[in-house]
Amino acid sequence: MSDYYEILGVEKNATKDEIKSAFRKMARKWHPDVNKAPEAEAKFKELGKAYETLMDDEKRATYDRFGEDGLRDAGFNTQGPFAGGFGDLEEVFNTFFGGGGFGGGFGFGGSRQRDPNSPQRGDDLRLDITIDFEEAAFGLNREIKIDHLETCDTCKGSGAKDGAKPEVCKDCGGQGRVQKTTRTVLGHFTQIVTCPHCHGKGTVITSPCPDCHGEGRVEKEKKIEVKIPAGVDNGSKMRLSHEGDAGLNGGIAGDLYLVIHVNPSDYYQRDDINVITQLEISPAQAVLGDTVEIKTLDGEKDVTIPAGIQNGEFVKIKGAGIPSLTKPSMRGDHVVVVSIKTPTHISNDEKALYSKLYEIQKRREHIVSPKERLKGMFK
Repeated sequence: MSDYYEILGVEKNATKDEIKSAFRKMARKWHPDVNKAPEAEAKFKELGKAYETLMDDEKRATYDRFGEDGLRDAGFNTQGPFAGGFGDLEEVFNTFFGGGGFGGGFGFGGSRQRDPNSPQRGDDLRLDITIDFEEAAFGLNREIKIDHLETCDTCKGSGAKDGAKPEVCKDCGGQGRVQKTTRTVLGHFTQIVTCPHCHGKGTVITSPCPDCHGEGRVEKEKKIEVKIPAGVDNGSKMRLSHEGDAGLNGGIAGDLYLVIHVNPSDYYQRDDINVITQLEISPAQAVLGDTVEIKTLDGEKDVTIPAGIQNGEFVKIKGAGIPSLTKPSMRGDHVVVVSIKTPTHISNDEKALYSKLYEIQKRREHIVSPKERLKGMFK
């Protein structure tokens, strides 16, 4: 099994800045555009998986405890950001770090501009869904609907009508950039900027597709069947790879992130993988013990209340709690917290019995009182 820390060449206590620096270094070494070794592509994809995991606090904590299998069991996608392919190295750095992958480069900005005609990854999307407490405990299949951008079927993403080809931009001559001169009090200031006519593409579409209006993508509603794993908690996140917006120029689609909200239960209280419920019993049940039927996640079950139980004590039903998100075969316990309810309205017969019980207890306490014991010790 892969060791993500070893892949990046960092220690297990590495900071995020150290992880970023290591990823930059290793990405330059193993990107297939730079390294033509047969194993370069596989190693570069492993780098992406390692970086993506260790930069996410929740995923990193799960990985540290349970490894890659634990990530998968917890519902995280473990394919990595480059499972569907990757652009050039500059595009990778722009995606992960917001640009500045190489020093120097082209133009005034000190970094090379991304080729607008190269494949570009689609945007990630987020969808919040709400489920019930019991659904979170055992998991479920849920059909969700999202509005996202898909590649236009009519023009196959080109943005042009009836197969027409884009024409070279007359403003920039196909360069995608133009020289802009500004007059200031210090003289003329010249800089290279993105062509405002073609937006840096170097070409323009004179006959746009009637369906996408030259964008190459259209907004559509999509239905997705999602398997939500057992044990998810309020705020849990899932990533569905390539279910976000379609990419441009043949680029891969973005991801869809599901954020799960769990409705609180009026009966159960959750404590990690354990559930807690309250049970009121009478004084007689507390003294004598009893067997009572209570509701559990698995249905009605008999619970034995031991004789002499005190207010606030509890009994456990082993394995009747919530499945572990990282190890579904393991379940928590159902904790039944007991409270003794003092009756406020009793019959005359009950009052007579309580009076008799009180007299018995009073005589017994007098016989064995600590004061009497001390007197006996010093005779």
